[in-house]
This record gives sequence, structure tokens and C-alpha cells, in this order.
Amino acid sequence: MNRKDSRIGNQSAKSNLRSSLIIVFVLGAFTVLGFAPFYLFPIPVITLALLLHFWRKSATPLQAALLGFCFGMGLFSAGVTWIYVSLHDFGAMPMPIAVVVLIVLCAYLSLFATLTGWLLTKLRIAAPAVWSLTAAALWVLSEWLRSVLFTGFPWLTLGYSQVPASPLAGFAPLLGVYGVSLLLILSAAFLCLFVELVEKGMRTRRYALPLLAIWVTGFGLQQISWTEPQGEPVTVSLLQGNISQDLKWRPDHVVNSMDIYAGLALESSSRLIITPEISVPLFRNEVPWGYLAQLADHAKRNDGDILVGMVEASAAGKEYYNTMFSFGTAPDQSYRKFHLVPFGEFIPLKPVFGWVIDVLQIPLSDFSRGGLDQRPMNLAGQRVAVNICYEDVFGEEIISQLPQATLLANVSNDAWFGRSIGPRQHLQISQMRALETGRYMLRATNTGVTAIIDQRGIVLQEAEIFTTTALHGLAQGYTGATPYVRFGNSLILGLAGLLLLIGLLPAFRSARKTL
Repeated sequence: MNRKDSRIGNQSAKSNLRSSLIIVFVLGAFTVLGFAPFYLFPIPVITLALLLHFWRKSATPLQAALLGFCFGMGLFSAGVTWIYVSLHDFGAMPMPIAVVVLIVLCAYLSLFATLTGWLLTKLRIAAPAVWSLTAAALWVLSEWLRSVLFTGFPWLTLGYSQVPASPLAGFAPLLGVYGVSLLLILSAAFLCLFVELVEKGMRTRRYALPLLAIWVTGFGLQQISWTEPQGEPVTVSLLQGNISQDLKWRPDHVVNSMDIYAGLALESSSRLIITPEISVPLFRNEVPWGYLAQLADHAKRNDGDILVGMVEASAAGKEYYNTMFSFGTAPDQSYRKFHLVPFGEFIPLKPVFGWVIDVLQIPLSDFSRGGLDQRPMNLAGQRVAVNICYEDVFGEEIISQLPQATLLANVSNDAWFGRSIGPRQHLQISQMRALETGRYMLRATNTGVTAIIDQRGIVLQEAEIFTTTALHGLAQGYTGATPYVRFGNSLILGLAGLLLLIGLLPAFRSARKTL
């Protein structure tokens, strides 16, 4: 080949790579359709199968890494746009800075898919079946790593896209959200290989049958009741005050916010009444005694309890907590938020990022965290595992209060997300937590989505978003433990590690021969 032909070949290769990078970026963006509010669960299987196809054709690990990065950028730039709303619309961060922050965050989150593609190609696994297992293991391990590094950000973990309707959701009570991710990637890999065999005119049974087996098994698992009802259902009222985020912390609007929630509570005859996160935007010791006494008396007349969100100051006044307090027939109890939101509720590495406090106009952005060993609250005859806002993104932390808890309750203020897809995605995350634990999840939010979710992850009732309302319904307590409650993420991490070891065996053998 002469120099001119070589130059033309290089230009063609670069052009093909650019086209591939654009395509996988679009595939990443389309993957968001699998998540709420769209719930098109087959879409991620197809888009991941196409990504894997591009990875299989990658000439070098660097090329595969670039493809993974572009896929991730498409996924996160389309899927976490609500972060811009939080930073700019409500955090008052200047638009250029908010855009740069969002791009940097998406780039960071995309590094995990980048690493997966690089490793998968670097290993040069010849056997297609082993390659499929390795791809699934690497992806899941990268998702789990994303959930723990720098306090973690597991939003848009692929497993969430399969809740509640997909047969793959049947694996959630066994292996949790990462187990569902693994089966999704494995399905995508088998689909990718299936298509390759079709293109070559070869028999497809070797991949069609395992693909079918995964989905049929998932459907079968959905028919199993992992937990049992305990006692009679309890009446519940989930309050949604619809307080605009730009008014919530204004001193001249505090009384109005308190009146709204008091009015909703006093109209309820339910045994368990739940208000959202920091529904009363004051320190606990600043709230008039008569206000809380009125709520407590009303809860006692209902033979039940009310949960009220407030800020709790330490005895020395040097620390404060995002806390839910209970009042009513049971002794007063409280739950302090454990997993705080970086840059929203605390500033990590203050010497480096302390300037963020001056840029963001977020009240109380330096909370202290409660303990992970907090126990369920005894409320209205139930044992309620409370979690606050962002905490329900971390399944292994939720199960720390199980199997003792009979109900789960998530209180949140998703007004920070505005009218984006963020609140719906958060609802889907709660659906996963209900499915993993075999428990009802009660969601009381400021602006929505306020909902009652059953033990199978199905939304039974839902309040209209951005309305001032109370969602009244029944919640059934459950007892028992799913395999995920018993073992947490250890099962899926062990399985992923085993699959990865199988993928590495050929490389080990090759290295031994070389030595």
C-alpha cells in the first residue's frame, strides 16, 4: 500500500470512529427511555446490546474506552439534567458555572463505562460466552464502584430501568439492583451475539436459549412471595404541602408553611400521618410548643402517630441534623439522616471546595450525619424504617433496619428538581427498594411524587404533583426477609467477582506459558 492509500485508510478509520462515537452517544441518551417516567424497559437491553457490538469491533482498548465514555455522556447528560435545575434555578449558581459543573459531573460518571470498555477489550477474551459473562461482571462492578466512591452517586444504575414491569425485576429480592443490572447486561450480550450469528447464517440456539432462560426465570421469580403480611393494614396519610423551593426558607413564609401542613394533618383521620423532609423549616427548639402539641394531640385522637420533618441542633449548638420526629401515642422518637448529599447538605474537602458555599444559595448546607445503627420507629402499631430523600438510593443502607421493620417510609423534598424527570426517577428508585425488601414504601414529598408503593414495587396510589394535598390510603405491614435483606450486595459482588475470574483465566494461562 502506497502512502496515499495509507493516508486515505487512516482518514476513513477516523471518520468511522467519529461516526461510532456519535452513535453510541445517542444510544446512551436513548437508554434513559428505560427509566421513569417512560418505563420502556426493553430499550436499555437493546441500546446496551448495540454498545457491546461496538466494543466487540473495537480495534484497541483506547477505542473501546472512548466508546464507553461517549455512551456514558449520552446517558447522564440526558438523564441527570435535573442537577442543573437544582444548581441554577434554586441554588442561584450562574448559568455558565452550572453548565460546566453538570458537564464535569457527567464526564466523571462516564469514566466508569470508559473503564469497563477499556478492560473488556484489553482482556482480549476469545470465547463469546466467557466474554459475555466478563462484560456483565465488569459493568456491575463499575456501577457498584460508582455507588461508593466519594460518598457515591448510583443514580441511573441500569437495574432501576427494569422496575416494576420487566421480568428481570424478579431478581431484585435475591440480588438487588446490581443483580438486575448484571442480568440486563448479560441479556444484552447474548442478544448481541445472537445477532452476530444470524448475520453469519449460523445456528443461534446457543445464545437464544440462555437469553430466554434468564427472562423466564425472572418471570418465575416474580410469582414468589418472599415476605408475609403482618396484622391488619394501617391507615396512612402522606402530606404534600407543595411549598415552592424559592419560598421554603423565607422567614416571612415559615408560618404559612406550618399552617399548610397543620391544616392537612388535622383533616386526617389516619393512624399514621407523615410529612415530608423538613416540612417545618425551623430548628426543633424554635418551633412553638403549642404547634407540636396540637399535632401530637390530634395523632393521639386517631390512636396513632405523626412524623414531622425539622432541623435538630445539637446540645452545644455546633452541629445540626436533618431529622424526622414522631409525636402521638408512641413515645417520642427521632431519626437523623445518615447519608448526606455532597454540596447540598455538606461540603466535602472544605479547603478545596469551600467556595461553593458562597456560590450556592442553599440554606443549611453543612449538616452533620446521624448513625447507621438507628432502629425502626414504633408508630401506629408498625415498625417503620425511615429514610430521608437521597438515602433511598443506597439499598444496602436501607436494609440495615431490616428485617425488624414492617414498613419503609421515604420523606423527601424533590422540589429541588423542579418539573424535570428527576422526581419520577426518584419514585422508581423507591419502587426498587420496596421490591428488594418485600415491604411497602410510603413516600411523603413536598411537591411530588407522593405515593404508596406495595411490596412488589407497584405504585398503588399517587398524588398529583405540584398540588397541595394529602394522599390517604392503606399500608400493609410485612415481616420476613428476602435474600437481599439477609445478604445485601455481598451475593452479587461475589457472583460478579467469580464471573470476572472466569474471564481472567485465559489471560492467566497465557501469562504462565510466557513465563
